[in-house]
Amino acid sequence: MTETARPTSRDVARAAGVSQATVSLVLGDKSRGRVSERTAEAVRAAALALGYRPNLAARNLRLGRTRTALLVVPALTNEYFARVYTGAARVAAEHGFGVVLYPSPDGVGPARDPFGSARAPLDGVIASSMAADALDAIGGGDLPLVMLDSDPAASGAAATVNFDVADGMRQVARCLLDLGHRRFTHLASAVDTWTFHVRAETLATTLSAASGDTVLHTERSAHSVEDARLAAERALTRPGPRPTALICDDDILAAGACKAARRLGLRVPADVSVTGFDDLALATAVEPELTTVRLPADDIGGRGMAALLAVLDGREADRTVLPVDLVVRGSTGPPMA
Repeated sequence: MTETARPTSRDVARAAGVSQATVSLVLGDKSRGRVSERTAEAVRAAALALGYRPNLAARNLRLGRTRTALLVVPALTNEYFARVYTGAARVAAEHGFGVVLYPSPDGVGPARDPFGSARAPLDGVIASSMAADALDAIGGGDLPLVMLDSDPAASGAAATVNFDVADGMRQVARCLLDLGHRRFTHLASAVDTWTFHVRAETLATTLSAASGDTVLHTERSAHSVEDARLAAERALTRPGPRPTALICDDDILAAGACKAARRLGLRVPADVSVTGFDDLALATAVEPELTTVRLPADDIGGRGMAALLAVLDGREADRTVLPVDLVVRGSTGPPMA
């Protein structure tokens, strides 16, 4: 069997029907009084059946000998991920840990191993806004993985910390509906990840359930102001009645939408309302300032690091969902027609 095909602690956890933390306790001889004997026997049986051999380097790391975590993000240029790092690093420092920041573009793997063998210098991995299978090359499955803003149902993560992005999108839709909007364009992220799927599904469901005839069109865009401007121009000039509201998957796309409106001679919000998501500094740098969903990125980074520390300590980490708030500013108003 090749090195890459070796069974991992994640495989043992799946076969035994337990968490990775439980596998670590049992195979690390730390389960007495914390895991039932029946569960411990199931873990040992699964490990034996799979031919699992603990990676000694990874096991030493889980004992806290390096006190270093890897934070994997889709991009270093986005303020949101800088704030995630700030929160993670703050909590890590409180416990004598360091955080190494590593970008994996678009969050749709496979992410390359940044060290050639990430198991050597790391205790665990935190991944923000990525797919779990994008991280298989990092740690080979032996390192504890905490996923942020990612599918809570995906296998492989020892813990997840998410924003309630569905509620955030519902708040956006209901605000615009209450203002009287019925013709919408969703300026949707072209990145294929869980968080953007949830936003799209929630928006469609909320608008379809609204009283009166609502129309929803979707334009996809890469994460740049220029790509968003072009997508918004397509939405605003397509045949038929013009949308009165552009609902954008993040503030960068919303900035592009505002730019498109100006170039077409349209006023925001008199002719078209625009909403964002994230509440970056950009949201108050544009004019008018953006109505957007505030995601406390430093909080999710800190919660993610706390979850990783819990897993390293052999404790079960809860699946956490953080509330979000709609911040109403000048980019939204009643439709003129």
